[in-house]
Amino acid sequence: MYKLLIKVPGKGDALATLAPGSYLVGAGADCHIRFARPEVSGKHAQFIVRNAHLTVVDLESSNGTFVDKVKLSPNTPQEVGVGSVIAIGQVLIHVRGPEAENLQPETTPEVEKKEIDKPVNAMGKRIREAFSQGVDEHGKEKIPLLKISGISEEARPIVQTVKKRAHHELLKRLNLKKMALSGVSEQDLETRAATTIREILSELTIPLPKNVKLETIEKELLQEAVGLGPLEYLIDLDDITEIMVNGPNNVYVESDGTLYRTDTAFADNGQVQAAIERIVSPLGRRIDESSPMVDARLSNGSRVNAIIPPLSLVGPTITIRKFSKTPFKVDDLIRFGSFNREMADFLEACVKIRKNIIISGGTGSGKTTLLNVLSSFLPNRERIVTIEDAAELQLHQEHIVRLESRPANIEGRGEITIRDLVRNALRMRPDRIVVGECRGGEALDMLQAMNTGHDGSLTTVHANSPRDALSRLETLVLMAGFDLPLRAIREQICSAIDIIVQINRERDGTRKVTAVSEITKMEGEVVTMQDIFAYHHEGWDANNKIIGQHSATGNIPTFMEDIQRAKIPLDIKIFSRGNDGRR
Repeated sequence: MYKLLIKVPGKGDALATLAPGSYLVGAGADCHIRFARPEVSGKHAQFIVRNAHLTVVDLESSNGTFVDKVKLSPNTPQEVGVGSVIAIGQVLIHVRGPEAENLQPETTPEVEKKEIDKPVNAMGKRIREAFSQGVDEHGKEKIPLLKISGISEEARPIVQTVKKRAHHELLKRLNLKKMALSGVSEQDLETRAATTIREILSELTIPLPKNVKLETIEKELLQEAVGLGPLEYLIDLDDITEIMVNGPNNVYVESDGTLYRTDTAFADNGQVQAAIERIVSPLGRRIDESSPMVDARLSNGSRVNAIIPPLSLVGPTITIRKFSKTPFKVDDLIRFGSFNREMADFLEACVKIRKNIIISGGTGSGKTTLLNVLSSFLPNRERIVTIEDAAELQLHQEHIVRLESRPANIEGRGEITIRDLVRNALRMRPDRIVVGECRGGEALDMLQAMNTGHDGSLTTVHANSPRDALSRLETLVLMAGFDLPLRAIREQICSAIDIIVQINRERDGTRKVTAVSEITKMEGEVVTMQDIFAYHHEGWDANNKIIGQHSATGNIPTFMEDIQRAKIPLDIKIFSRGNDGRR
């Protein structure tokens, strides 16, 4: 985060906080930091915050951009240090830097505060204002377009041609992969690549489309040569939760549950595959025709899946699921409307008295996020073992052992599955076992562990309702390879599982806990359940947002005495029928 103290003549001072990203500064309506003054150009300058550094670029403004009274050359990036003063017309911007946490503005004018504080959520502004909609030739509504690079759809084909030729020439002049393997530092590699790319573009014979700057192409080429291409910028934007690359020319993102198509692109299939290799190589994994699928994770914890031809017919495909830098807490989920305070208090009590809980939901419904929140209730004094395909959980207890599965190597050997890790975890003296997801035979080992002293365990499964979750568990147990009678499996489930929490993703992108159900007993061949809390869907508002409320069903959990014996202050009145948590 960078803090700027902005002094606007006649309007006092305002404090702006810039998250990592790129910000347009000027008088135009599409600028993130807007100064509606006659001496300020429509798109006057650009601020770029990256790796705790602030860079300023003058965008060929009429009156120039000054740093410490020195005029910047147009379109030439200039790094600005803490304590510098940036002058844009009569507006003075004092760079206070990331350490100035207690800085307060003298006054905060209402209009200026609204405009200047916007960069804290700059992506939100872009999504609301910088997209176009329409219908295709079949009369279907198009996916909204999110402007990232500023290159129009009409200009993109020419830009792609330029980038392809430039990349071909760059490979002739520099063997970047060989340089990296020979020990050249990342900074030197980037400097040499930038110099070579600038030389290549200076020899360019293809005329660029109007409003496409050479610096934009240079930046894209450099990102693809030594980084992750367009992914570099998208990964830094906190508002984006999912990034989807369908070949070089189609990059989509998701924010606030809405899908957007971006105007950015890779040069060609080779550059997409190069980005995949840069992600998976440090993890000791590979992707090629003999192994065309891979799961990995970025250094920030984001989960990555990649698949390449011949399995993918649209070219190399990347899917990145990002996770918040600061994990969501209970209060965040309550604020989002995912559940209410009474449900949270009940689930916290269930965790503390060591009830076995399964979180059920579809893909992208928020199971891992909810698992992370419930795991935060685990006592600090216990030994917790987490088991995941790709490490995503962010627990803050003191005594945690994190285990991660491993795929087979190039010879097809060395695979360590989730089931192997679950069985090994039983020998590690765990107080709690948290499994990121049960999707195979490990379900049988989890049930056995829950039934043999390892109570208080947590896991997730893919299912659309609590009843479906039971059927899903039965199927997963059969995948363990044992020909067990169905009744025996159901008795295991009934004995092991106490609570099923169902979470769904609604069509407006919101996540809702739709049911908190208790497994009670077996009646004949059927496992019986009772809902403790449920979400009642009432309809949709004018903005197509869901309307409804969480409330108690009137059923009291059968283990209420266990909660009381543990001296957990949980009021039995929260289970009164129709109680929606409003007091």
